[in-house]
Amino acid sequence: MMNAQPQYFSKYGKQFQEKIFQSLLNDHRWAAQMLEVMTPKYFDIRYLEYLAQKYFDFYNHYKTFPTMQLIVTMIKEELREGTDIILRDQIIEYLMRIKANPDAGDLHYVKDKSLDFCKKQALKEALEESVKAIASEQYESVVGIMKEAISRGNPSSLGHDFFNDYEARFLKENRTACPTGIPHLDKKSVLNGGLGKGEIGVVTAPTGVGKSHWLVAMGAAALRRGKNVIHYTFELSETIVGTRYDSNLCSINSSDVIEKKEEILNFYEKESFGRLIIKEYPTGSASVITLRNHIEKLMMKSFTPHLIIIDYADIMRSTRKYDSLRHELKLIYEELRNMAMEMRVPIWTASQANREASNAQVVGLENMSEAYGKAMVADVVISISRKPMEKASGDGRLFVAKNRAGRDGILFPIKIDTSMSKIKVVENASEMTLETAVKSDNTNMKNLLKTKWKEING
Repeated sequence: MMNAQPQYFSKYGKQFQEKIFQSLLNDHRWAAQMLEVMTPKYFDIRYLEYLAQKYFDFYNHYKTFPTMQLIVTMIKEELREGTDIILRDQIIEYLMRIKANPDAGDLHYVKDKSLDFCKKQALKEALEESVKAIASEQYESVVGIMKEAISRGNPSSLGHDFFNDYEARFLKENRTACPTGIPHLDKKSVLNGGLGKGEIGVVTAPTGVGKSHWLVAMGAAALRRGKNVIHYTFELSETIVGTRYDSNLCSINSSDVIEKKEEILNFYEKESFGRLIIKEYPTGSASVITLRNHIEKLMMKSFTPHLIIIDYADIMRSTRKYDSLRHELKLIYEELRNMAMEMRVPIWTASQANREASNAQVVGLENMSEAYGKAMVADVVISISRKPMEKASGDGRLFVAKNRAGRDGILFPIKIDTSMSKIKVVENASEMTLETAVKSDNTNMKNLLKTKWKEING
């Protein structure tokens, strides 16, 4: 008697199957696990089987998974009018639905359930193959068959085979970045579009120079591009941070925000932004585990972050105690980096510069307080410097101290408007090296002294 044909995903229903493919699009690490244990034929819905086939074929050829945008482009090219209109319309309608609801709260359950099901199917197939091997007296092969089946679907990667997987390096979709909103930084030769997924950016400056304003400016730039932002604050209250965002987004002085409530609300009704969650924790009370738990709760309520702001990591609580503070700080940054990579989301945070930096013309990596190891972990380190006499005029310098995405060691003259948490490079200003900046500063100081001397001697 023949065994009944397995029904695969049909037992779970249409909605569940749709969420399986949505999960493949959202989580490429999980998709890599599914690739080992699942075949497109597990779907009994035609358009999902078609999409899964294209999705896995693309990976097998380019060694990277296609984005939603690339999937849409592929479908438009392959299903032109006159070929299969019904299939094309079904796919477009489905993709529009999941785009409108990018991360339903139950996708974690769907992923666990479907992966477990596929791994069991792989074991069943291996057992059937083992029975055939035993029947044909190929006993030695049974152990290999079962070992291979057990290892399939586990979260592991053999890595990027440089010569065989070369196609993956030449795809434009390889790096997705969250722009800073500062064109001089976002250009291709510097940050190549901004801070990338899985990367951690650090702004360092002495007390009172503008670290928190920089972080608000980064969050506001992401919101303007429709990104969802989580802003964690450990010093300022949630409402104060919210007021700074009002000020930045609406270009209204922070001291005037309360009086201009109607103007601000009308502005938000007309403009389109991403979502912003501001969460306050007392200084030294939140660890990386605390943040992870909060993010998971938000994701269960259909909020997927595209950028995480942490103000600031130096005053977080370490998950492990050391005799030295610098070791605890390095661990915090390492854990943040791991979180960024696992969640595939960029993180901006700030670091306090040491006392010597307050009088320095340019703040460098050596000025990062307590732990130089923080700079080792970061992908991007930006420093902001302002001497006391420059604060009234809003003048300052922005230095790219470290940059894994492109050029570093470059300096820009900037204007900082703390009333609106806005930072911009001076118009028509060109980038400088440290040597050029020092020469310029010495010349300016000499001219200032000459002017004062003339004033004194009439």
